Amino acid sequence: MPPETRFAHGPDGAVGYQVFGDGDVDLVFVTQWGTNIDTFWDEPSAARYLDRLATFSRVILLDKRGSGVSDPVDTPMPTIEEWSEDITTVLDAVESETAVIVGDVEGTCLAITYAALHPERVASLVLINGAARWKRADDYPEGMPPDVIEGTHAMFVATFGSDASALVTTAPSMVGDRRFERWWLKFQRSTMPPRYVSVGFRWILEQDVREAAKALDVPTLVIHRRDAFYHRIAAGRWLAANIEGAQFIEVPGGDTLPFHAGDFTEILDHVEAFVTGTTTNVVSDRRLATVLFTDIVGSTERAAELGDRRWTDLLAASEAISERQVRRFGGTSVATTGDGHLATFEIPMQAIEAARQLVHEVSTLGVDIRVGIHTGEISVVGDNIAGIGVHIASRVLDLAPDGGIAVSSTVRELTVGSSVRYDQLGVFPLKGVPGEWRLYQVV
Repeated sequence: MPPETRFAHGPDGAVGYQVFGDGDVDLVFVTQWGTNIDTFWDEPSAARYLDRLATFSRVILLDKRGSGVSDPVDTPMPTIEEWSEDITTVLDAVESETAVIVGDVEGTCLAITYAALHPERVASLVLINGAARWKRADDYPEGMPPDVIEGTHAMFVATFGSDASALVTTAPSMVGDRRFERWWLKFQRSTMPPRYVSVGFRWILEQDVREAAKALDVPTLVIHRRDAFYHRIAAGRWLAANIEGAQFIEVPGGDTLPFHAGDFTEILDHVEAFVTGTTTNVVSDRRLATVLFTDIVGSTERAAELGDRRWTDLLAASEAISERQVRRFGGTSVATTGDGHLATFEIPMQAIEAARQLVHEVSTLGVDIRVGIHTGEISVVGDNIAGIGVHIASRVLDLAPDGGIAVSSTVRELTVGSSVRYDQLGVFPLKGVPGEWRLYQVV
């Protein structure tokens, strides 16, 4: 169940907050300007992120005034110094003397400001995908250029609460996930009235806390996604270089907003290790996964027909499509297999939807592929995977029809109740696997 929402009453209005987790360390999490602490919990990935924080800390989550359940603000908007006092209001309400402040994306400016004004109340500082200034300047080439700012501003204003296409800039792995996109639009609408969007965007771009960052005297960890498009890694590197004693860690991926998009395990492992000195999230080398294999139908004949150069170009195009669709549906690309692809997904439906798109899009290159999918236990070996689950998926691929998607009975049973329809392919022995297996084709 989501934690109870309460209100802390400060001199300038009420601030909504939640407290959850049993850790020995208090941790305040502040992210983008517009939030809604009630609606966060409607999205499973957000709940997992917040629950993970709660495994090692007492988490304090708040809506800044002007967003979510908190009181509105007047325009012209408060200064960042005034706004940062919302943290003090909540810390006092929960009787917390000192806390770790985690600033995520635009929340990093607020976190830096608070740490500069109240170092006695900040045990340490974590800055994730953030910046001390968002706009480019002569002495700050790390910022966004004016044309990017104007284009992004126009897109955010036009799409707020009604069109999820802007996720391509901040959460590329979630693009095309209709369930997530519906939640995201609902979340946006719950954060603030549409007329605040443009005002808030302009306000954020005017913030410049570089001098405050240079004056910080608290332990600081800076984490940044390597491939972030909007929240650029150059801004994170500036923070690490200009905050005394700051640690800097790059992590893979391009998802920055929402904070829970993509694989956030490594990010939170680093946060826990920094905050507590250790990490309890030990990742086993064995886990359950949905394994997807593809290969090109008649690859030997097509290679001979096209010649080396054209065949190599076709393989590169096919691989690019596979990488894009696997990422789009939340999967992880593991390896290429000569004329095919190996990937894993957390749930079977992600793999099936990715497979459908793969079959369709690769066919536009003038070739057909087949796909085999199985859900089972795998072993993670460095950057590769092995185990019976991988072996079975490979055997399912061998029996897939040209241009079709074959799945094991395990996948079919796990997707009962979904919109997917299947035709039975038959019962087959799978080489190297005990017993006989019933296989199905995705219609």
